[in-house]
Amino acid sequence: QHNAWVYQGGGLELLRELYGVPKALAAERIAAARAAVSVAGAAAQPQLGVEASAQSGRSDPSLPRSDRLALGAQANWELDLFGRLDAARQASQARLEAALLAWHDGRVSLAAEVASAYVTLRACEAQLAQGELDLQSRAETARLTTLSANAGLLAPADAALARASAATARQQQTAGRLACERQVKALVALSAQPESALRERLAPGRGQVPALGSAPLPQVPAALLALRPDLVESQARLRAAAADVLQAERDQLPRLSLSGQIGVAHSRSVGLSASGSTWSLGPLALTLPLWDGGARAAQQRAAQAAYDSLRTQLEAQVRGAVRDVEQALLALQASQDRRADAQMAVDGFDTALRATQARQRGGVASLFELEDARRQAVAARNVLIELDQQRALAAVSLVRALGGGWRADDAPAPSDPMPASATAGAGLTTR
Repeated sequence: QHNAWVYQGGGLELLRELYGVPKALAAERIAAARAAVSVAGAAAQPQLGVEASAQSGRSDPSLPRSDRLALGAQANWELDLFGRLDAARQASQARLEAALLAWHDGRVSLAAEVASAYVTLRACEAQLAQGELDLQSRAETARLTTLSANAGLLAPADAALARASAATARQQQTAGRLACERQVKALVALSAQPESALRERLAPGRGQVPALGSAPLPQVPAALLALRPDLVESQARLRAAAADVLQAERDQLPRLSLSGQIGVAHSRSVGLSASGSTWSLGPLALTLPLWDGGARAAQQRAAQAAYDSLRTQLEAQVRGAVRDVEQALLALQASQDRRADAQMAVDGFDTALRATQARQRGGVASLFELEDARRQAVAARNVLIELDQQRALAAVSLVRALGGGWRADDAPAPSDPMPASATAGAGLTTR
């Protein structure tokens, strides 16, 4: 089990509403796979039926009319002599497992997408707050520069440059607010919740980049085969393809079937009637395919080609899974290594800002020096926010690459393909 990745602002409650979006599609695929399992299992069982018949007529002009009534049960059973029907059952069962695993993989992917959007929103809000401080600083600089230019102490070009800098900051703030609103709209689309309710849930923790825990890593890359639902799904599809190959091979061998019937009948002709029971056992038929123009052999080759293709895809998926984990780890390590220097820069510029504020109050430093120190401090904090965002997104990617903490026993019931408990593996909690 992976440790929880902590998100402020109602992340868990938000996720509980998300799975209604792919619910119908997942339900259809799983229901179809379950039906296929039932069909394959029924093919190996005796087929029972009831037949009722009534007949009246005269087949020869010299004979009188005859009437016949019959009611009986009949059975047909193909004995699975060489395992053809069992191979079909195994294939359908493996495809059902694949459909359930695709449901798991969809949940993990959706949770990762929501988490990324949530992290991006919080980072956007934090940068927007820093941008507001930068805008106030530039506006104050523009005001002071304009006063100095009007007094003849500075050139008019300097005042124009300061006003242009303030206008640029306002434009950046407008763009930043638009970016944050887009993230909110993205979360609205993912959750299918009313926007007002979603904004209420997002209100706590505004502007705070999520704090993250840690996740245990597999000892060897092969452990990913059991951690990621998409890889387990591919293995299930590969087992289904192997069963298809076996079924195609067995389809070229003889088939043995047995039939029988039992019933009651009543007949009448020329005033005479007879009633009684009827039964028969057999025939016991052995069918051996001799010539079909190569159709069965072609089906076997096609099944083998499909198996080889799926095996190649699985090998590529495993390599891609290892690459995803390694890239996420590299991104996490790089952001962690850079964060120490970024934090040092923030501390240094904050110290310089406090010193400049003290000097300005003592009349030693000018307002221009103060505003310049404030802008440097704001820029350093923005760099730190970006690093925290990169680290959080890398952590989300790592959790996704490690399978999202899904559990194979958390399978959807036939009547409820998306239970609320499914969010337990999403890796999001509140604090």
